[in-house]
Amino acid sequence: MFQSRVVAALVRRKEGFSRVYNTLIQSNSSTVLRHEPVKSFSSQTAKKCLFGVYGYRSFSKVHQVPSLRNMSTVASVASSKEGLKLLVTAGPRAQKMVGIWLFGSAAWVFSMVVLGGVTRLTRSGLSMTDWKFTGQLPPLSDEEWLQEFEKYKQSPEYKRVNKGMSIEDFKFIYWMEYAHRMWGRALGIMFALPFSYFLRKGYISLRLGLRLSTLFALGAGQGLIGWWMVKSGLEEPASEYTQPRVSPYRLAAHLTSAFIIYCGLFWTGLSVVMPEPPVESVAWARGAVKVRRFALPVSVLVGITAISGAFVAGNDAGHAYNTFPKMGDTWVPDDIFDMKPLIRNFFENTSTVQLNHRLLATATLVSIGTLWWSTRKLEIHPAVRSLIGSTFGMAALQVTLGVSTLLSYVPVSLGTAHQAGALTLLTLIILLNHTVRRPSMSLLKSLPQAVKTA
Repeated sequence: MFQSRVVAALVRRKEGFSRVYNTLIQSNSSTVLRHEPVKSFSSQTAKKCLFGVYGYRSFSKVHQVPSLRNMSTVASVASSKEGLKLLVTAGPRAQKMVGIWLFGSAAWVFSMVVLGGVTRLTRSGLSMTDWKFTGQLPPLSDEEWLQEFEKYKQSPEYKRVNKGMSIEDFKFIYWMEYAHRMWGRALGIMFALPFSYFLRKGYISLRLGLRLSTLFALGAGQGLIGWWMVKSGLEEPASEYTQPRVSPYRLAAHLTSAFIIYCGLFWTGLSVVMPEPPVESVAWARGAVKVRRFALPVSVLVGITAISGAFVAGNDAGHAYNTFPKMGDTWVPDDIFDMKPLIRNFFENTSTVQLNHRLLATATLVSIGTLWWSTRKLEIHPAVRSLIGSTFGMAALQVTLGVSTLLSYVPVSLGTAHQAGALTLLTLIILLNHTVRRPSMSLLKSLPQAVKTA
């Protein structure tokens, strides 16, 4: 009876209660939670507020600074209330489903890049001498295997590198290339079917739909780029002393396209599940700005270094100068500018391509180390600090893998690990840039000046 009277009095004086309630929250709170002013009350709302006033002291004792995972959920809920344009507008469950699908697709592309590296390192990429957009069944009988083997025997690679190869050895390299192609086609189906489902359910906004359609088109074009690359390796080399291999330009285009698709999927997945960056105070937001200014050029350097690795692979430059830190007996080989015009040396000259990759890798490690050192005392979100440290550690590991691969004459295991390491480093850089991106104005206006801890 007493509670009902109190509730009725609160409802009659809702404006006065709003001011009292907001004053209590702002003055007594020991947390970093943000509260919007109470504008209207029903009797149920008043009961909740009454509980909030009487039970507030016990609530404030248990609150802690949220983690990155919690922050993404809080930001998502706050964003929808504050009018931020979300990529998925059908609620948290739809966000989770679309996010899982996008991260799964990105992981599939990651595996495609690794499988492509194994295919290249085992010299399997030129085993299939034709290509169909829809794919084809593998040889199922001895006669069909002999037909495919006869096709391969007409290629320059068989004549100059694998002459005398047995049918069993041919089957191995054929299955490697076949698996790589079919894995890519399976990715297309795995992407297209959920995409169609989410579109039909109305989960995907127009902006997200256009972005994903572009990525799907790039994925379809990747098969064409791959065949365009392989076709260059099926042509007779200009010199009889040159081993047949694919064009380094086309290999770089194929790998760069895969990186773009992966980065697009991963960034979009992050944007779906974490529409706002994890900032809990103006001080953290300012720290994120300082990190972002340095992280962006570092990201560009990481990308350029990864692409330069494609030219190392395309020119088989990893099989030359298998010493470190010197290249043979010198720091800089004498023939780095032998080709004319000069620009060709950076893409076709084995010595220049390897030297270029060494310098870029060293610059990448130094720049990421500088980023880590310069942000040690910045007031930033713990997740951002952890990401910077992880990125620095991954950069050091990647350089170690690269040097080990070179000194070991590029074994398949280390070469594959080095290629996977490049994509892992790129993943961490993308995550760092996404985490320190600019928050919405509505979020910035609601932030306290500093994080308060219990």
